[in-house]
Amino acid sequence: MKNDKDKAVETARFLKSYIKKSPKIGLMAGTGLGASTEFLDISVSFEYEDIPHFPTSTVESHYGRLLFGDMFGEQIMAMQGRFHLYEGYSPLEVTFPIRVMQELGVKVLILSNAAGGLNPKFTAGDIMIIVDHINLTGSNPLIGPNEESWGIRFPDMIQAYDQELVEFAETAGRDEGIQLHKGIYVGLKGPSLETRAEVRFLRTIGADAVGFSTVQEVIAAVHAGIKVLGLSTITNINDPDNPTPTTVEEVIAVADKAAPRLEAIIKNVVDRI
Repeated sequence: MKNDKDKAVETARFLKSYIKKSPKIGLMAGTGLGASTEFLDISVSFEYEDIPHFPTSTVESHYGRLLFGDMFGEQIMAMQGRFHLYEGYSPLEVTFPIRVMQELGVKVLILSNAAGGLNPKFTAGDIMIIVDHINLTGSNPLIGPNEESWGIRFPDMIQAYDQELVEFAETAGRDEGIQLHKGIYVGLKGPSLETRAEVRFLRTIGADAVGFSTVQEVIAAVHAGIKVLGLSTITNINDPDNPTPTTVEEVIAVADKAAPRLEAIIKNVVDRI
C-alpha cells in the first residue's frame, strides 16, 4: 500500500510530464477568486478527478481544476477550489495538494478564502491580510508518523504567515488603491455557521475573521518550508447583538464581487516576488 509520500511523488511525476518548468508559486483559490482564470496565461489545465490520488471538490463554489501557467514570467500552479474537513476529508487529504506542490518545488503559497467578519470595523466585501491564525478545527495534518523528508517533527508556527509577503500585500493595496485590513483568522471545522455565543467567544480570543479552511494547508506549508501569504474576503459580518442569517448564495455573491480587487492584489504581489 502506498503511503502519502509515495502518492505525492507519483502525482508530481504525472504533472511534470505535462509542464515545461516547475512552478515556484502556488495559488490556492477559494470561493470567489476560484472562478477567475484571467490573471494567468494558462499552459495546461486538469480536472481534479483526472489527477492521480487527488481528492475531488464537492463544494458548490469550488470548480475543481488545477491550472499551470505564467504570470510576470513566474510559473504558477493554481488550484480552483480546495478541500475541507467538513467534506469528510482527513487532514492529510486536505493538505495533499501542498505536498504535491512541495514535491514540484513550490517556494511560495498564496491562499485566498471567504470568511465571516468578526471585527466590527470590517464590512462585507473587505479584504483582510492574514497575519496569524487560531486553529480550532481539532485537527492537524502533522498527526501521525513524521515524514522527515518533508519537514521536522515540531515545526515552529510563530511566523506562519511570511512578514515580507504581508508587506508586499500592503504595498500592493496602496498601489492599487484598495483598502486592506490585517487580522487574525480562526479556523473551525464547519459546516454549520457560528452561534451568537460562539461569535462572542471568537471575538474574545482575538479573532478578526472566521472560516472553514486554510489552517490545515498553512500548517503543512510551514512544515514544508514554503512561505505563505493568506488573504480573506470578508463576505458577511457576524454581529451577535444584531444577528442576520447568512446564505451560501449571499457569501458567493459578495466573494465574486470582491474577486477583481483580490486578483489585483495577487498580481501585484507576484510581480514583486
